[in-house]
Amino acid sequence: MSLVAIVGRPNVGKSTLFNRLVGQRQAIVDSEAGTTRDRHYGKTDWNGREFSIIDTGGYSVNSEDIFEDEIRRQVLLAIDEADVILFLVEVGTGVTDLDMMMAEILRRAGKKTILVCNKVDNYDLIYSSNDFYSLGLGDPVCISSMSGSGTGDLMDEILKRLPEDCSAEEEADLPRITVVGRPNVGKSSLTNALLGQERNIVTNIAGTTRDSIHTRYNKFGMDFYLVDTAGMRKKGSTMEDLEFYSVMRSIRAIEASDVCILMLDAQQGLESQDLNIHNLIVRNRKGCVIVVNKWDLVEKDNNTMKRWREFIASKLAPFNDIPIIFTSVIQKQRIMEVLQTALRVYESRRRRIPTSEFNDYMLPIIEQTPPPTTKGKYIRIKYAMQLPTPTPQFVFFANLPQYVRENYRRFIENTIREHWDFSGVPIQIYFRQK
Repeated sequence: MSLVAIVGRPNVGKSTLFNRLVGQRQAIVDSEAGTTRDRHYGKTDWNGREFSIIDTGGYSVNSEDIFEDEIRRQVLLAIDEADVILFLVEVGTGVTDLDMMMAEILRRAGKKTILVCNKVDNYDLIYSSNDFYSLGLGDPVCISSMSGSGTGDLMDEILKRLPEDCSAEEEADLPRITVVGRPNVGKSSLTNALLGQERNIVTNIAGTTRDSIHTRYNKFGMDFYLVDTAGMRKKGSTMEDLEFYSVMRSIRAIEASDVCILMLDAQQGLESQDLNIHNLIVRNRKGCVIVVNKWDLVEKDNNTMKRWREFIASKLAPFNDIPIIFTSVIQKQRIMEVLQTALRVYESRRRRIPTSEFNDYMLPIIEQTPPPTTKGKYIRIKYAMQLPTPTPQFVFFANLPQYVRENYRRFIENTIREHWDFSGVPIQIYFRQK
């Protein structure tokens, strides 16, 4: 599928235009310059033709933004992989030195470029757009990304420049694996290590990643979407608006995922916010894999890993049947095991047990260990089945379902887990009237 990249200096409205073209508020928009840092992908279609759009950070030099070098490198990567470039400028400020510098880069790149003059909110401003002819990139297309004015003409211009073999491809129904955790535990580093490229900006500053970044992984016989998210800290620590929106995007990414890789920092241990994120994953009935990163920085003996497993399991109870992997992303230690485990959890989440097989195994055990009597009444379970739901849910039909206690519900769940592999997958157990 063809790619269209939106580039330009900071705060000219690139993310606003990106959201307008894809028809969703995928990229965070704020008046603060430098809000967007990583490349952000979306899909759109126009007149029956579908293509992808890349939003990039603002290209700048000699600014106070400590991420300047990384953002600039991400912009150049986007230019290199795109088929068509939308060079966004702002009519109100006129031609700036950064615009001239960006135009020079685009001319050297030799890519099909559309000069887009943004924030043209009335007809009087159209005349001011003539100043941008000095950039040497042809006729400017005047738009207002905020109101949508002129974006239809812009889409027509994009289609003229797209490769002729740009056919609409259906997005594959692939697993979505989302990397979540507190800030600065190594989520973007893990994503980059798995992809084998600097897909996301990585620094030792907490909060570097702001958007949830989707990338398709298709290597070694594995095919899925890998999603890097912003770090999720406690509500009391979320001070600025941008971080609030970043955390909201991370929560949405969890809701849209199949399996979540919850990353922990081996030096900091398991904190309360890690438990909050785990509870969020369980409430949304997503698969879970726990990755303890920076394992190379921990002093170890023969039982260190065993003690960690026992400690994490005790904190995550009652749902503690979760695979735990100890890694060092920097050393690339066991990172492929993370992917293999996540895909195994994905398959377990989709597992469907035939009703006859389920009854043949469960009913004899229930008969041997029936629910305890309550108020002198005997509870009899005669039939059970797995519900036709996207996640594993089981229903047991009993004469007095209201008297079944929580401890027996857990006994049933543990019995299921002992026989079928549902490691990392939340299970729901229901008791209904026979």
